[in-house]
Amino acid sequence: MAPASIPVVLIPGWMDTASKMEAMAKHLKKQGFSPVIVSPQPSDGSAPIETLAAQALAEIDAQLEPEGAFDYVGFSMGGVIGRVILHWLGGKKRIRRFVTISTPHRGVYIAQWTWQPALRQMQMGGPFIEALNQHLDDFTDVPLLSIWTPLDLTIVPPDSSVLPIGESLRVLNPAHAWMVYDPRVQQAVADFLRRGST
Repeated sequence: MAPASIPVVLIPGWMDTASKMEAMAKHLKKQGFSPVIVSPQPSDGSAPIETLAAQALAEIDAQLEPEGAFDYVGFSMGGVIGRVILHWLGGKKRIRRFVTISTPHRGVYIAQWTWQPALRQMQMGGPFIEALNQHLDDFTDVPLLSIWTPLDLTIVPPDSSVLPIGESLRVLNPAHAWMVYDPRVQQAVADFLRRGST
């Protein structure tokens, strides 16, 4: 199966717009994939993650064939949005491969002191993160790649971006926000997605 036959949905993170994923989309397109950027808003954390996930899924259905398969690439909070789609909104039946880049799978320390609902949901040890992580078995059917940097000062601790299932890739990039622009990250995403196309 050629890479272009299954769309790749790209979703950015907190305080981001669609432009955040344009470099990644350009790279994937050159590699023969069919990227689609979906940017649920508001991305400032004022809307709960479940609301953003439902909005994202509606946009995916509007842009792609309803109920059709797709690959998923989420940056930062975009990865958490994708996990809601995967675990709770029926995405397990549709998502072929799942990639997260600097996503706080196990939460972050500072989230408990924020006012924004979506950020508070991502607090380490909080009920939302704990509920998501009750569904890790979904990744036995949907291959997962978690890409992260130990130098991340936004996701603290940085290894919160790694789950005890699937694959992980450690990239020495000095900043959270730069990860999606890193050529090593972009190529790792393409390589992982291509493995599911053969």
